[in-house]
Amino acid sequence: MSMIVDRTSDRVSDLATNYRGNILIVDDLPDNLRLLRDTLSAQGYKVRSATTGAMALRAAQSPSTELILLDIKLPDQDGYEVCRKLKLDERTADIPIIFLSALNETFNKVQGLAAGGVDYIAKPFQVEEVLARVETHLTIGRLQQKLQKQNLRLLIEIEERQRLEESLFAEKELAQVTLQSIGDGVITTDAQGNVRYFNPIAERLTGWKIHEVQGVPFSKLFLIVDQVTREPVENPINKALLEERIVNLANNTILIAHDGTEYPIADSAAPIRDRQGQIIGAVIVFHDVTESRYLTRQLSWEASHDALTGLINRRRFEQHLVEAIASCQDSNQQHALCYLDLDQFKVVNDTVGHIAGDELLRQITALIQQGVRVSDMLARLGGDEFGILLSQCSLSEAAQIAEKLKDLVHQFRFIWNSKTFIIGVSIGVVAINQTSKDLMQVLGEADAACYAAKARGRNCVHVYSLDDEEVIKQRGERLVISQISRALGTNHFRLYCQKIVSISSNPLVEHYEILLRMLDENGEVVSPNEFIPAAERYGLITEIDCWVIETFFSNYHKLPEKDVNQGLYTINLSGASISNNQFLRFLIEQFSRYKVPPQTIGFEITETAAIANFEQARYFMGELKKIGCCFALDDFGSGLSSFAYLMNLPVDYLKIDGAFVKNISHNLISQALVEGFNRIAHAMNLETIAEFVEDETILEKLREIGVDYAQGYGIARPLPINFNL
Repeated sequence: MSMIVDRTSDRVSDLATNYRGNILIVDDLPDNLRLLRDTLSAQGYKVRSATTGAMALRAAQSPSTELILLDIKLPDQDGYEVCRKLKLDERTADIPIIFLSALNETFNKVQGLAAGGVDYIAKPFQVEEVLARVETHLTIGRLQQKLQKQNLRLLIEIEERQRLEESLFAEKELAQVTLQSIGDGVITTDAQGNVRYFNPIAERLTGWKIHEVQGVPFSKLFLIVDQVTREPVENPINKALLEERIVNLANNTILIAHDGTEYPIADSAAPIRDRQGQIIGAVIVFHDVTESRYLTRQLSWEASHDALTGLINRRRFEQHLVEAIASCQDSNQQHALCYLDLDQFKVVNDTVGHIAGDELLRQITALIQQGVRVSDMLARLGGDEFGILLSQCSLSEAAQIAEKLKDLVHQFRFIWNSKTFIIGVSIGVVAINQTSKDLMQVLGEADAACYAAKARGRNCVHVYSLDDEEVIKQRGERLVISQISRALGTNHFRLYCQKIVSISSNPLVEHYEILLRMLDENGEVVSPNEFIPAAERYGLITEIDCWVIETFFSNYHKLPEKDVNQGLYTINLSGASISNNQFLRFLIEQFSRYKVPPQTIGFEITETAAIANFEQARYFMGELKKIGCCFALDDFGSGLSSFAYLMNLPVDYLKIDGAFVKNISHNLISQALVEGFNRIAHAMNLETIAEFVEDETILEKLREIGVDYAQGYGIARPLPINFNL
């Protein structure tokens, strides 16, 4: 449409053409477009143009558009409609629009502003006015954008601050809940040591409430003393603040609460520092250790005492002995040691059970405590053995005390389930003086003296002396024990066998007794009479029995074939082994392990061992007879009480004691006893074997009596077993 334009080109300054903004001009008149484009371009604006509403809508979508100069009268649609469409599009809604029109009525201006315009310039317009309004609205737009960005940043900062505050609040809440919930007391102070915080455990242990002590010096409400000396303990908060480090309470610290209640505690205190490392306060964490200290004392007591009797144990007793020996070396003091071993304790255990045995030990403990001095040290050394350290006591006085103790125990009667038992005690007494070298020597001497007391018939007191024959015998046995241990470790035992012949009929199988010999350090053969008693006395006999069984069984199939198929081999077992169920399991396992036919193996058990462990012997023999083994009762006649037990023992052979057999040719009593044993055995369907058959005269006598088998040097000497290797 036509319009009048003021000629203002001569008043347009020739300003620098630096870029100042991106403007879209929408007008259908070329003259107007050219004038505005030239004017704005001269001022440094980048100008684009459109002549229709449709073109304007497309051009405005360019991201670079910062301002639109929009004519109202357009060929396809009016400027108001174009403006409304631009404001509805998210991509163009924020672009400021200035209307250009010859319609100068107020209504037109209001309509333009209502459609979304920011300004209205009436035609004909002044160039200066156009430039000023363009600059103003671009500036406003940029300021708005800047403000929006700042608002966005501020919003982000606010959200971050809120998030941090929420995080800090959550951490504070967690810390508060943690401090409220933990099992330790927690107290914090400021840098001067005044209380700032108490958690519930701290309130409970100190007896103070937080509102009562806020700002109160820590030292006034946290009173601690040494449990032993009752002296005050240094304030840990003050020490942590002063030394600027973590400090811990000494052991045995007691906290005295507000109401006087005492709590054993353990704690640590530390300074609290800010980000710059400056100390701003201190914290102490402490907890009640009443239970742990009790458990510690209990464990300590259990480590040094016997649970059954309450006496000190062997370990603790030996420590006292070491101290006593040292005191003799340092100050010429004299003490004594009594080593006690109860007699008949096993009878009580086997007869009425281990519960009764335990009660017997408790009663014996109380009894012995009555007979010793307050200064003496009584200990249970293990099993039914006790030790007494008599302080500042001569050997003669110690012997008198031991005699009184022996009589006290012997007069005691143990009653259990209407059964009454007489108990005895064997006591070995040894002096502890300047000649006492060490613990092993003193205990060894006391042990030897105690064994000597038992050897004298039990319920005796034996005082140790260097020239004592019984003690010398003990030393010899200890030497033998070392040889036995060496032989077990180095395989220095050898198996022999001695033939047993039938003298009354033709045997179906050949009999052999397996015998054991030991080799000394020089390879010389040691007779079993020289080491078996010591092995039985010192508890090595079952280990020897295991060696014999495993060695013979593992080489069983290396025996000559005729002997394997037609032989019966009898092996001697000790009383200790037949009383040991673990040995029984071991023995049965060896048959299957080495594929040894049980019917070719027999076992010899002495009459004394069988009677001493009667029920166990019956069970042991019964279990092995189930798998096919046979049994011989060895040394029959030596116990003088054999007939009462013989009917109840599942034996197959009776071996008549050689003490009767060897005198049979010239002693009528021996002959009568052998005849009696033989008749009784045959009446019970048992076969008899005579030992110690040394010559033809004895052998002939045995034939006359009707003994079934004979064994001895007159028949065959023991020979080393020659396994076919």
